[in-house]
Amino acid sequence: MERTCLAVILAAGDSTRMKSSKSKVLHPVAGRPMIAHVVEAVASAGISSVALVVGRDAEDVAKAASVAGVSIESYLQKERLGTGHAVLAARDAIAKGYDDILVTYGDVPLQTDGPLKAARQGLADGSDVVVIGFHTDRPTGYGRLLVKDGELIAIREEKDATDAERTVTWCNSGLMAINGRKALDLLTRIGNANAKGEFYLTDLVEIARSLGGRVTAVDAPEIEMTGCNTRAELAVIERFWQERRRHQMMLSGVTMIAPETVFLSYDTVIGQDALIEPNVVFGPGAVIDSGAVIHAFSHIEGAHVSQGATVGPFARLRPGADLGTGSKVGNFCEVKNGRLGEGAKVNHLTYIGDAVIGAGSNIGAGTITCNYDGVNKSETVIGENAFIGSNSSLVAPVTIGDGAYIASGSVITADVPADALALGRARQEIKPGRATLLRERALAIKAAKKAKA
Repeated sequence: MERTCLAVILAAGDSTRMKSSKSKVLHPVAGRPMIAHVVEAVASAGISSVALVVGRDAEDVAKAASVAGVSIESYLQKERLGTGHAVLAARDAIAKGYDDILVTYGDVPLQTDGPLKAARQGLADGSDVVVIGFHTDRPTGYGRLLVKDGELIAIREEKDATDAERTVTWCNSGLMAINGRKALDLLTRIGNANAKGEFYLTDLVEIARSLGGRVTAVDAPEIEMTGCNTRAELAVIERFWQERRRHQMMLSGVTMIAPETVFLSYDTVIGQDALIEPNVVFGPGAVIDSGAVIHAFSHIEGAHVSQGATVGPFARLRPGADLGTGSKVGNFCEVKNGRLGEGAKVNHLTYIGDAVIGAGSNIGAGTITCNYDGVNKSETVIGENAFIGSNSSLVAPVTIGDGAYIASGSVITADVPADALALGRARQEIKPGRATLLRERALAIKAAKKAKA
């Protein structure tokens, strides 16, 4: 029978060191609040019940933590009296009788399911408490995990450690798993007889052992246990996250010429054999199919690029952009809520918004769809194999038929039938010698003004 588990996520921090007007756990990593990354890791570990301990911005934190398939109940921590006190804010949830209680933190967004599963396995193997630790060559400031004969005998804070104990490089991450049947009894035994008068979760090690229980520790990669307290640490976490995801994508068959210059979002999808050139940014909702090419200095958000399509350089795809197979959006182009059919081309210096462009159509340089009148967004529909001449303005709502031609420099305000030629520009006139006359007149006016001065 599968063991049940409750994850208690501590997310009541005040953002004091973040110097922020919002809760620390609401700050994004890869375009997603860090609390959501934590819940995602919990869900990947097979845990579907979460007790979210909140403080500041409680409603916003609970909303940001929402992940499909996970049931979340929020518990308000009114006072900050230590980690043991914070966990007991979720007393009602813990009392429901889960097999395992997993305690983690909302400001550790790089954690993955591996160490969480290992901690739960430790409980299944008979431990009452399992602490998640990490090895580091910079242990200063961390509590050390002291192990003897396979059991964790103490978490020694640095200020209390002997010289020998300070040489230990296995450190406490703060994350732990607790036997759900004993959790409330153990947690309520934590006292606050210390200099700060706070209730420390780490005291569970000594408490469980004093009651004859078994306490063990499991290891996690140091990077995964990186916590966030300042903007500088947030930037470090972002860098670690990006490095990890880029590496995963390249191993899956994506080519990145200069991966350190590519920035991904939490939900970016890139298919095998896609090529990503330097300095590309993916916002949320970007899907790049196999074999697509994203040229340098492009920005893509909420868009789909089909197989064999090319984007950029210096292109922007906004939400709703959908590029068909083999289509092209070239340099200094922007597409918003626009669908390009197979093989359609928007080569350069063009804006396409709220539009449908048929297969094989060519959109000339400088073309814009005039889709917004200050109140309404209207649609431009361009049929298959149409040709839109350079520097044309298509005033929506308007439809250009299959195979139609639009002469360069036209302003199109009415529908154009299939295979028709449309011209929407004033006829050119030439006035010989008029330029000389205009210059002489301008100079005379300038001289007269100077004489008056």
